[in-house]
Amino acid sequence: MQELEQKLNKRERYKARLNPYDYFVKEFATIDFESLGEGDRYYLQDFGIFNTDFLEDEFTIRIRVAGGRISIKQFHFLADIVNKYDLTLVITARAGFQLHDVEAEDVHELFKLLNDNGLITWQSFGDNIRNIVTDVYDGVNKYAKIEVYPLIKQMQDYIIKNPKYVGMLPRRVSIGISGNEANVNSFFANDLYFALAKKEDNYGFNVYMGGKNTEIAQDADIFLLYEEVFDFFTAFVETFYTHGSRFSRSKTRLFYMIEEMGLDKLKTLIADVYAKPFNSSGELQLIHGDFGEFERLNNNTYAFCYQTDFARLTPKEMRQISDYANEHDAQIRLGIDQNIYIIGVNEKVAPFDSPALSSTIVACAGNLCPYAVWSIKDESAEYLPLEKIYEHQIKVGFSGCAKGCGRHRHTDIGLIGLKTNNFGDTDGGARVFIGAEHDSGKSVARQLFSMVPFVHLKETITLIVNLFEESKYKNFQLYAHHILNKYSEDFLSLWHLYNLKNKTLLTLPKQDKIPTCKEEEKLLFESFSGVALVEDDFKKTLSALAKELWSVAGKDPHYKPPMQRTNVR
Repeated sequence: MQELEQKLNKRERYKARLNPYDYFVKEFATIDFESLGEGDRYYLQDFGIFNTDFLEDEFTIRIRVAGGRISIKQFHFLADIVNKYDLTLVITARAGFQLHDVEAEDVHELFKLLNDNGLITWQSFGDNIRNIVTDVYDGVNKYAKIEVYPLIKQMQDYIIKNPKYVGMLPRRVSIGISGNEANVNSFFANDLYFALAKKEDNYGFNVYMGGKNTEIAQDADIFLLYEEVFDFFTAFVETFYTHGSRFSRSKTRLFYMIEEMGLDKLKTLIADVYAKPFNSSGELQLIHGDFGEFERLNNNTYAFCYQTDFARLTPKEMRQISDYANEHDAQIRLGIDQNIYIIGVNEKVAPFDSPALSSTIVACAGNLCPYAVWSIKDESAEYLPLEKIYEHQIKVGFSGCAKGCGRHRHTDIGLIGLKTNNFGDTDGGARVFIGAEHDSGKSVARQLFSMVPFVHLKETITLIVNLFEESKYKNFQLYAHHILNKYSEDFLSLWHLYNLKNKTLLTLPKQDKIPTCKEEEKLLFESFSGVALVEDDFKKTLSALAKELWSVAGKDPHYKPPMQRTNVR
């Protein structure tokens, strides 16, 4: 037994000694938040409290909001809390809230105030079922076929404060479910996704498993009716709890469980708990939808999308929104796009102006997170052509580090912040991805550039958008499907670089079949002047050309000064 415990990862060893729920019962009321140990920090995540040993005085509290639905009373109460304690509030990419700048002396009081008023912080971090998400228009617009909010509440009620599962899963699990044909954002990044499907004239859900921020969930070939979803959910949770790996922390997500044992084996284990045979998948009912500032609803009212300041909300904004919703008998919902939706507006007139053009941009916490390389929320306007992105409803995912909280691989254009000295003495830059076919879950975005220095980022993203405009496709996913994803990654990179170098706007031709490397090379030479391949190698040419164009301290592509660690926060 002792030998087995030594093989467990560090967090699992703490769990083996003391169950997180028992920790809460025995320890929580007397914790000194100014003197936390390593184990305390692990356990506290299970109750929605985050702190690191290198930022001991900074606490974050996360609130889960089932299905993104929050009452007007709760929303107004939260505004008062943010104001009273001088906090920074952001909407998460899972349609919940995070409270930043929490003082150690206020953690106990805030935890009690929030949870006593129905703002649940339990199991919002750590090895838990995270906030369960759906489309913000669940049950109310023309695309809505099955309202899933009651199911979400049932699933959440099952796991919240359940002593067996509080903090006791092998790793976090993200769950999405939508009964809508078109969704504002894709859900294929979830560990478990129930996607609208149809079989024998009955609407239900196809099951997808194993998604994460950098991977698409796989089709499990299972169809569930509405009334079967909850039993499948409980069987899934028990299976992951029982059979998920608890050893190497980097291999404990569901994705790696499937990679190791195979999807069929996982299905067999779930079926043993589910105790009835699975039906094979139905026909997926997903289409692309375009959503603007207003969306007409089934009851002939409208939904108004209040575009936040890249997920941030002030108490003044929150009171304004809650007062307006209260006066007009409307609902408040949070989207996984980090915006606020007022459901049930009688007129197609904006009640107040949004502070930013952010409706299609998902951004991680940026400088509010200790792991982020850059201050995304403050600098997005500097790095992105926001007007063009908004005009074409291009989905953009911003991640401040490799953890990928901005879902940069599940968007039209994805960015991840990195530090580099490859281009001279720069403050850092971004890795760029393009072309996910995210509505249908066909593919994640592919890497276009391993690094673009910040100083050149807006020019580069503008070129990507301009080439899309020139293609005349209706949306970026069609452009990706018919054009971008027919070519190799290295060729796409060179095509964009030569456009930048020559200050041209040459579009890629549509291909009936995937071109060979030689055919791509021929197309480069025929299209651009000054093409010179380094040792007839695309990768080497790409590296040399990028350094020629983007080096800060001169045109020498081999210039690599010592790294100067710049605090971009």
